[in-house]
Amino acid sequence: MNKRAVFHLVAMVTLVIGASMGLCSALSHYWGDPVWARQSLIFSSAITAGFALVLLFLTRGDINLSRRDGFAVVTFGWIFAAAFGALPYIFSGVIPHPVAAVFETMSGFTTTGASVLPAGEFQTLESIPRGILFWRALTHWFGGMGVLVLCVAILPFLGVGGMQLYRAEMPGPSKDRLTPRITTTAKLLWGVYALLTLLEILLLKYAGGMNWFDSFCHTFATMATGGFSTRTASVGAFNSGVVDCIIIFFMFLAGVNFSLHYYALTGKPNRYFKDPEFRFYLTFLLLCSLFLTFSIWGTVYEDFLFSLRTSLFQATSILTTTGFVTADFDIWPNGSRLLLVLMMFVGGCAGSTGGGIKVLRIFILWKKMVKEVGLFMRPQAVMQIKLGGKLIEQEIISHISAFFIIFFLVFGLASFLMTFYTPDLETATTSVVATLANIGPGLNAVGATQNYAAIPVPGQIILTLCMLLGRLELYTVLILFLPSFWKK
Repeated sequence: MNKRAVFHLVAMVTLVIGASMGLCSALSHYWGDPVWARQSLIFSSAITAGFALVLLFLTRGDINLSRRDGFAVVTFGWIFAAAFGALPYIFSGVIPHPVAAVFETMSGFTTTGASVLPAGEFQTLESIPRGILFWRALTHWFGGMGVLVLCVAILPFLGVGGMQLYRAEMPGPSKDRLTPRITTTAKLLWGVYALLTLLEILLLKYAGGMNWFDSFCHTFATMATGGFSTRTASVGAFNSGVVDCIIIFFMFLAGVNFSLHYYALTGKPNRYFKDPEFRFYLTFLLLCSLFLTFSIWGTVYEDFLFSLRTSLFQATSILTTTGFVTADFDIWPNGSRLLLVLMMFVGGCAGSTGGGIKVLRIFILWKKMVKEVGLFMRPQAVMQIKLGGKLIEQEIISHISAFFIIFFLVFGLASFLMTFYTPDLETATTSVVATLANIGPGLNAVGATQNYAAIPVPGQIILTLCMLLGRLELYTVLILFLPSFWKK
């Protein structure tokens, strides 16, 4: 591993984090936050940026990354971002315990949305200074498309190793290159991401009636499929059908492959329905929403339209791994709760900001299952797996099958460990899938109206690792535990 090049790029990521804290400190002053809140952001910014500049100086030189180096940059970049990003919480006293603060920041950057807030003397999110909450939301937005992909976009000299970073960081089994140059692709994806962000901010402000602060923070969480809110009751606090519909629409878009958005913006909207993954994603979401609607209508809620809106919101929020809530789904019928848990595993589309196993992998595994059943009936038949008219190579199918197995092995092991730190099995298993699939809320003690503050420190460490593994899709992190990775 080229340690000098790896930590030079990690220093670049850390510098972006430090500069962003400086921006939040200025906004904190503008909003009239208490002095201690502003100072915590200033001190955090100075320490983070200072460390990054020293590391940049010590590791200066030409950048030349191998594929192995790309994995190291991405993993260490996320770890450094979470560690330094926790400083504002610690210095301000909002989250005084270092492990809990890192948990919160890792949840932000990995767009998980699992939170230990509100806690301690801050009994509600509304009581926390705006500058701290804005930093919390900003970690989501950076993590959504990836801080490292941002660096690829804005630092042209990374062109040599850009593909290694892009492949290691971008979620999903397919990494679409919109142009031959990876730096241009990264710029285009971030451009689409920024454009959709701006559009949602304006709609929430002018159509939804939110103030600028709430519209920015909820948009950052929506487009990143993160779920951090500025309100203790999440989006449900606004009690607005217009707000719900706007956020549903943009959660749905955030769960779609961003390459399709680019094609739509360049005059090719038909690419959406030509894409088999998109059709599967849309159909699955609508079917789940209808099932949830008829499950809770007449049993939990009397009004049909309210049941439909609530079901569509929660189904979209869970499938895209956003994690916003407008209702306590822990009181829904068991069939609905089980369906929501199953949706947690599926996640968004490949190339989206969503987490989970990904719709594309599930779709291909479904086709493989159909093929195997067909071969059992007709052993001599020649059956191929195709997607959108294109043959899926056996190597890709094997890779997806291995990912599926590893995912559930990690889920099983982490769930077993969490049984020692949670009050019941339901909390243990759903806390793991909610963090491993980057969703946020689970069931029972970590349900829609609860948070992770009561989880003991060892449990928070396990779940923090789950968040990192889930965001970087297992291989990127697990490969660092192989002795051969560290050999020259």
